[in-house]
Amino acid sequence: MHPAFSIIFFTSAAGAGYGLLALLGLLAPFGLLPTSPLFGLAALALALGLVVAGLLSSLAHLGRPERAWRALSQWRSSWLSREGVAAVATFLPAGVFAIAWIVLATGADGGGSGSGVAGVAGWITAAMAAVTVYCTAMIYASLKPIRQWANPWVPRTYLALSLMTGALLLNALLGVVGQAAGWSSLLALASVGLAWAAKEGHWHHCATARPVSTAETATGLGHIGRVRLLDAPHSEDNYLLKEMGFRVGRRHAVRLRLITRLAAFALPAVLSLGALVAGPGALSGTLALLAVAAAALGVVAERWLFFAEAKHTVTLFYGAGEA
Repeated sequence: MHPAFSIIFFTSAAGAGYGLLALLGLLAPFGLLPTSPLFGLAALALALGLVVAGLLSSLAHLGRPERAWRALSQWRSSWLSREGVAAVATFLPAGVFAIAWIVLATGADGGGSGSGVAGVAGWITAAMAAVTVYCTAMIYASLKPIRQWANPWVPRTYLALSLMTGALLLNALLGVVGQAAGWSSLLALASVGLAWAAKEGHWHHCATARPVSTAETATGLGHIGRVRLLDAPHSEDNYLLKEMGFRVGRRHAVRLRLITRLAAFALPAVLSLGALVAGPGALSGTLALLAVAAAALGVVAERWLFFAEAKHTVTLFYGAGEA
């Protein structure tokens, strides 16, 4: 599939924003985050800013962006519609959580059980953020003609990467304000390991899973023998070939996978470990920020490959042997 920058940015930025938003909603009610209203405002502004920027970017991918609102009505059958509904619905509990946490300061009760207004709103916000990311992943996982997408590893990877980028952002925020905590670096480190395992599982599945269809099954001529293309259906590239017949060279794919492993996983893990060892201070904050920068580059590379390596079965009618 053709890797459109708008969708790459949307899935990367919105995933990070929802990951951070979910962690804020889960952790703030238990008093694990700074009580300063400025920190809460900055953290929520960053999370919601990434979400909004990602959603706006996704509109640029539509042929008629002004009609995007119509997609919300198809939630019974469309994962794209469900994603839109979930994304809009998330803002309501997020707004209540923001007011309760920052303005009313009801983030945690005396016992720290998080049973106050911020606790309930925060948990709902976290759940809705996870549901939205899951719906985004299912847009692709529900497409059976693309075997690299139609498998359980896609939603697992999307959720794990969202958690990883959110945890790295939270660790960086705590480091910047001088309140880095050991648990936040450990959370970032653990989330990197989880996301790395999920991505390797997805790559392994794509490499070992049997093709869904071949030229023989697509044409129904397999009983005669091997099917090969004698002449191209078109004299020049058409929409299908441009959008669904994109090809990435094996050399480039190997290089980008290496970049993904290093930038998205290995470097953030090492830098988060360094922040943990360094303890509170300027060095810890710097290492945490570098981890975020590396992960941003790595996730963009991973998402580009996610689209570029996907093979649609329609390419079987244009000379592909299997899909």
